[in-house]
Amino acid sequence: MMTPTVLVRVLGLTLLLGTLTNTAFANEQQEGSPEECSRTSNYSIYLSGIYTGTMNRTETWQGKTAVVTSKSEASILGIGTQYRQRTELSWSSTTDEWLTDNFHQKVTGFRSRDMQVTFDNNGRESRVDIDGDIDTYASEDIPLRDVDTLLIQIREYLLRGRKQFALIRQASDDIESYQFYVQDTQTASIEPGGELTLIPVEQTGAEDVTYYFAPSMDYQLIKARYHGIILRGLIELDSYTSSCEPISAH
Repeated sequence: MMTPTVLVRVLGLTLLLGTLTNTAFANEQQEGSPEECSRTSNYSIYLSGIYTGTMNRTETWQGKTAVVTSKSEASILGIGTQYRQRTELSWSSTTDEWLTDNFHQKVTGFRSRDMQVTFDNNGRESRVDIDGDIDTYASEDIPLRDVDTLLIQIREYLLRGRKQFALIRQASDDIESYQFYVQDTQTASIEPGGELTLIPVEQTGAEDVTYYFAPSMDYQLIKARYHGIILRGLIELDSYTSSCEPISAH
């Protein structure tokens, strides 16, 4: 069956999972604070070509901070798994990159867990609490991030025209290093956008995944393929709504 680990890796990993809410927030101007906006994406999940569930992901932005909430539900042979995550992230003016401040992940069903992670020292250190068991991790050069901030940092590098870069994800029991290689653009007919120009980004390292981003849709993730030896995962966009201005590089 599709485990939470496999789910988390495909979205970016997010098969291999994502984070929640299906409700987009309307634009709202608050006195003395930046305008709030949101981007919401809904995906279908496939495992070895078989439809297994859905993923829902919302980014809620206010200035240079964001809350990303995600939910995925998958079922294979009647065995179901639900995944939920809430991530807080912010822009670091010190290192000019997006960093995870903290995230809370809950998996129910197969291999359930309650995971809470906080980051310190510009993302170089983390404290991981899984069902009350606490571990700490550290990285010398590259910040540790959750999967959602990982995706947002990939978008940032695409906007800057980067062709190759490295990132590290905080997993439940380890840290996973990845290398990313931006490929030549390609066109594909994908609902709901019709024919789109996509930028493939190949990830190698702990997991091999190819992500496809659409410049005409605010560089949103359109689909991701998990290249497993036995299991092959895919998430593909079903619908997308946004109340935000187009993305620009920082």
